[in-house]
Amino acid sequence: MIERLILSEAKFALTQFRALCLTGPRQSGKTTLSKLLFHDKPYVNFENPTIQFEAEQHPEIFLKQYVNGAIFDEVQRAPHIFRYLQEILDNNPARGQFILTGSNNFLLQEQVSQSLAGRAGYLSLLPLSYAELVNAKLTDHNINKLMITGGYPEIWNQKLVPNTWINSYVQTYVQRDVRLLRNITNLATFTRFIYLCANYAGQLLNRDDLAKKTGVDTKTILAWLGLLENSYIIFQLQPWYNNMNKRIIKSPKLYFYDTGLLCFLLGIKSENVLQKHTAYGAIFENWILSEIRKNNFNNAINEGMYYFRDSAGNEIDLILERENEPLAIEIKSGKKIDNSMMRGLKYWQKLQPNSQCILIYGGERNEILNEKMSVLPFTEVGNL
Repeated sequence: MIERLILSEAKFALTQFRALCLTGPRQSGKTTLSKLLFHDKPYVNFENPTIQFEAEQHPEIFLKQYVNGAIFDEVQRAPHIFRYLQEILDNNPARGQFILTGSNNFLLQEQVSQSLAGRAGYLSLLPLSYAELVNAKLTDHNINKLMITGGYPEIWNQKLVPNTWINSYVQTYVQRDVRLLRNITNLATFTRFIYLCANYAGQLLNRDDLAKKTGVDTKTILAWLGLLENSYIIFQLQPWYNNMNKRIIKSPKLYFYDTGLLCFLLGIKSENVLQKHTAYGAIFENWILSEIRKNNFNNAINEGMYYFRDSAGNEIDLILERENEPLAIEIKSGKKIDNSMMRGLKYWQKLQPNSQCILIYGGERNEILNEKMSVLPFTEVGNL
């Protein structure tokens, strides 16, 4: 089994809370991790229609079987159970009694905030990170293979063809599961919307333009974006405009949690096609950002990622907010360093002279340009 870097945070959370809520996309490894943490406790999958029916019809009787704790997988499918689970946790102050998993962040978070606030810790498990693949000796540092394969554990464990597996994933989970959450009746329109989102990866999100191309109103686009976010398909990077007097762009930028899925939606089926694709730079940027997001989540950090762009077109791909000064990161897919890559960072240093700046690129060399400016190869992304 591939060792997950979130494991220590999960173990710690189980010493602090009576229950641990573990969210993340379908097939990211939540069940495997839960069984590792609770190898001696019952496993209950609420995807099973019989179990779901029993839990919904007779929650008190159902929960009496699990007074000593259990793993409740996809527990958001039985929302009535949370009120009764609250009573069990209130009657027993012991830490680490239950692990509750869910692939829809909104539904699970809503139930937890209503019934289990203060009783449950919260972590998100994303697909495999580059650091985890390196530790497991599964990657040879081929950036194109990493981007086109993505991070879903089953693909790497079983050495599957990414395009074939992801095609099934889209049909099974993205189209069916996500659509059912809002009872979306026009599957063709919703599917077109998902594919259109791929064209916006790494770009400012223009909801009106997306609505026009999809053929629905802007309110529907907002709702559908929320669905994809809460199902861990996409995330939106918000602008950083802390104490800035400049005219700042305030639209979010759109990224995918998994570049394997992004490549599939863009019709990229081979490394050769990827290398020549016009969106190569955007996919590389998306990969770096999603890796840093995985690093954050694995360390229980859910905030502090932004981008910067002003009305004159000056831009920084990523601002990481830390305790002291913000860390500015520019991302370039090129394999050779040239001065044009540093333009955004040099502008940023005029605005924030104490800020550390990093260029992360597609090459292999580490370089320290001055005490505030460093160049890192993409292979260092696991340390960011």
